[in-house]
Amino acid sequence: MPALNATGTTTGGDDMVAGLLAMLLAATLALLAAGYGRGVHELWARRGPGRVLSGWRVAAFGAGLLCVLATQDGPLTDLAERSFAGHMTQHMLLLLGAGPLLAAGAAGLPLTLACPPAPRRRLARLRVSGPFRWLRRPAVLALTAGGIHAVALWFWHLPTPYASAERQPVAHAVEHLCFIGSAWLLWAPLVGAPRHRLPVPAGMLLLVGATLPASALGAVLTFAPQPIYPASLLGPDPLADQQLAGLLMWGPMDAAVLAVTLTGFLRWLLGMQRQRPERVTSPESARPAVAHSGRVVP
Repeated sequence: MPALNATGTTTGGDDMVAGLLAMLLAATLALLAAGYGRGVHELWARRGPGRVLSGWRVAAFGAGLLCVLATQDGPLTDLAERSFAGHMTQHMLLLLGAGPLLAAGAAGLPLTLACPPAPRRRLARLRVSGPFRWLRRPAVLALTAGGIHAVALWFWHLPTPYASAERQPVAHAVEHLCFIGSAWLLWAPLVGAPRHRLPVPAGMLLLVGATLPASALGAVLTFAPQPIYPASLLGPDPLADQQLAGLLMWGPMDAAVLAVTLTGFLRWLLGMQRQRPERVTSPESARPAVAHSGRVVP
């Protein structure tokens, strides 16, 4: 996205920086895809196709990379340059699209297998170190992920950081990197590898807790009596553009979290019923057992 100077025009130096950043992004995504593919190939060659890492996770990781690429170029980028609502659509696609898909890809093991032997050994020693094991505890991981997500979301939507990201390509790239990284970290213990996944109740609390700061920010943008950003960064109708951006943050985030939370809760109940049917039964199914025990059933 071309950067704007104080008068609203693009500068040649910023165009060059934006082009270099676009090339760096393409190279990074290509390296991630190549490393992930190599790790998956090695893993499936050892254990068999679809074992350890299922095919849908591989497809999810590829879709996440494509989602990141789609937000950086094409019609969505043009829309983001014209309005704050378009820019918010870009942010929501990173937070609710790219982040969860990359997390579902469970990239830790494939990318580790793609590393040369020496870095792989260092990574293995790091994983078993005391600080890293402490950080991977469910409660610590949930609090860390939720806190980083809330801080990144609020910081980059404050007027000064947002204006800086709009006018400087490097700040804009860092902004998107923060959104992708925080969303990836937030969703990893929810949809990532099963061995690192949070228990369902803890995951539900994490999602609800992460939604509250986003909802609060969306409410601030929607109900603010006047624009809180410079008019040059908003659409033709600045207040309406800001209100639409707030609704785009508020609605999709709450709807996605509600859908995921309800789905996880129902799957958790069904799993409990399969494992311990005597504890998860309906009152009608419990009546014959009570009557058989000799008690008086009303």
